[in-house]
Amino acid sequence: MLNSTSSTNSEAMTLGQEGAEHGTVVIAEQQTAGRGRFGRHWFSPGGANLYCSVIVRRAPTEHRLSEWLSWLPLVSAVAAARAVQVVTNLLPSLKWPNDIVVGHRKLGGLLCETGKSAAQGPFVVIGFGLNVNMDRDEFPSDFRDSATSLAAELRHPVDRTVLLVSLLGELETHVGSLLQRQGSECINAYSLLCATLGRHVRVNLTDGQHLEGLADSIAADGSLQIIPNDSAASLVRIRAGDVLHLR
Repeated sequence: MLNSTSSTNSEAMTLGQEGAEHGTVVIAEQQTAGRGRFGRHWFSPGGANLYCSVIVRRAPTEHRLSEWLSWLPLVSAVAAARAVQVVTNLLPSLKWPNDIVVGHRKLGGLLCETGKSAAQGPFVVIGFGLNVNMDRDEFPSDFRDSATSLAAELRHPVDRTVLLVSLLGELETHVGSLLQRQGSECINAYSLLCATLGRHVRVNLTDGQHLEGLADSIAADGSLQIIPNDSAASLVRIRAGDVLHLR
């Protein structure tokens, strides 16, 4: 447990490279340089939220490694949503791939990064950021309309330790299911929580282009399948990009 760190993912990555064991958890009260997807800054004030990173060393055989890496962020998002539900009775949903949302507001997210140690081989760091006890007016002005916290939704504070314990338990369960190659279960569990499916979306792709269409389904590799507005086109698989719900 750290009072302050630049990033729990950075701390966990260093520990992983030094040989830290599977299941090692790094927790911080505050992050001074928290990171989100695509290198974005994650607002991480002290004393209110949950910032933690978990080292995962168990992985399937090499021929399943790509599937494992593509699904790990999605099942981790399911674990976070389930933990919130168990602890608070709120029913968060997921915006593909791994944003945890309540209504149209973002409650949290996660970042998976890979590393390797000389002694114990490859590993993955799963970093979580969940807005727990912040007031809505404490968010930067740019985020107040798009972000929320558990306390803002419930109108009372939430015990962060209880939430952390639930999160780690759910993560163990869902990562275990992924290891056991229960692919259909992973797709079903994610799809049930995914607010993106069935909606018209705009996807800003990593090459600067964009695509609009209907979010149809989750593919076997965890990618988002979209029916483009150009009905002549077949399903398009999106493996990376920013999704905006249009309606």
